[in-house]
Amino acid sequence: MSKVEDITISSLLNLFSFNGLYMILYSWLFGMSLWITFFGGIIAFKALPRQQFGNLQHKTFPVYFVISLSLVSGLLLLWTNAHPDAMTYWDRPLVADVLQVYILISVLIAQGTNYFVIGPMTSRTMFERHRLEKEEGKAYNEPGVSDGMKALNRRFGSLHGISSLLNLSAVLAIGFHGLWIGNAGVKGY
Repeated sequence: MSKVEDITISSLLNLFSFNGLYMILYSWLFGMSLWITFFGGIIAFKALPRQQFGNLQHKTFPVYFVISLSLVSGLLLLWTNAHPDAMTYWDRPLVADVLQVYILISVLIAQGTNYFVIGPMTSRTMFERHRLEKEEGKAYNEPGVSDGMKALNRRFGSLHGISSLLNLSAVLAIGFHGLWIGNAGVKGY
């Protein structure tokens, strides 16, 4: 049987610790990433007309990426502070604490690429497609669209695919990090 512990002011204050802060930041990042990737977007896609859905995503994703970048930067800072060996052995990715730094950096790279490069390119392409739909009087997927529309469709599909892969790789990396800290703890062994 586990030890019975009374709640005291001291035990409540002990909740505000390095481990507590790390887990709150991690939980926020992972939960948000799962929601945006697997639920929120799908619900919006099914509930909204296509152009409204695109406009919503255009507003939602930059906020998601900025929050992701902020949270993972905080996690990276906290991790390297709690695991100084990660900086000492930075060139040895098979050292467990170093691998976690690489995992967090991979999330930074994926979400940063989405925020600074792929996301803006995808939005520009989407809005060009919206404009051309109005000019042609046809939806992007109707028969007989112009060659320009076909080119925009290919470009949008490629950019959307790259963005999705980057985001999925970030979600998987965040999940792997969660499995690691769930087994090894935040502060290490």
